[in-house]
Amino acid sequence: MGVPKRLTEMQQRFAEFLVFGDENGPLTQSEAALKAGYSPKRARQEGSELCNPKLSPLVVKYIGELKEERIRKHEVTYEGHIAELGRLREAALKKGSFSSAVNAEANRGKAAGLYIDRKIIKTGKLEDMSEQELEAKMKQILNDYSQIINVTPEKSESEDSPPRIDYSSESSSSSD
Repeated sequence: MGVPKRLTEMQQRFAEFLVFGDENGPLTQSEAALKAGYSPKRARQEGSELCNPKLSPLVVKYIGELKEERIRKHEVTYEGHIAELGRLREAALKKGSFSSAVNAEANRGKAAGLYIDRKIIKTGKLEDMSEQELEAKMKQILNDYSQIINVTPEKSESEDSPPRIDYSSESSSSSD
C-alpha cells in the first residue's frame, strides 16, 4: 500500500482544526478528528494516528506548515508593534479616550526602550544595623552618588551630623 502521495480532504480539515481550532477556541486531537468528519467511535484513535509521523508523515508535515503560517501571521516585530500601538493611540484620541491613548503611548515608549523599569530589592532592615554600620553605609552612598547629587554640609554645632543632600540639581545635571 505504501505512504499516500497527497492528503485527503479529511486529513487537511483535521490539521486545520488542530492548528487553528474552531469558533470556540483550540481543539484536542479527538475533537479535531470529529470536526473533520472521522467516526466518533475512532476519533481518538484517528487523532493519535494522524499526529504520528511514522503513520501519517504528510499530515504531520502539513500540521507543521500550518503552525509556521500561524506564527508568521501573528509574529510580533518591533516595527509592527510600534505601528499598532500608534494606531491604537490615534483611535483612542479620536474617541476622546485620553487614558487609553496615554497608555498606548507609554507602551510605545517602553517598546522603544525609552523607559527603564528598575526594581530595588532590599535585604535586611535599617533597624537591624548598628549606628556605626548606618554611618558607614551613608558615607558609602554619598561617595557612590556624589557625581549626581549635590552634598552640602549643614551648619550646626556638631560635626557628627549628617550632610544635607540637595536633590534640586539632580534634574538639571541628568540631561543625557
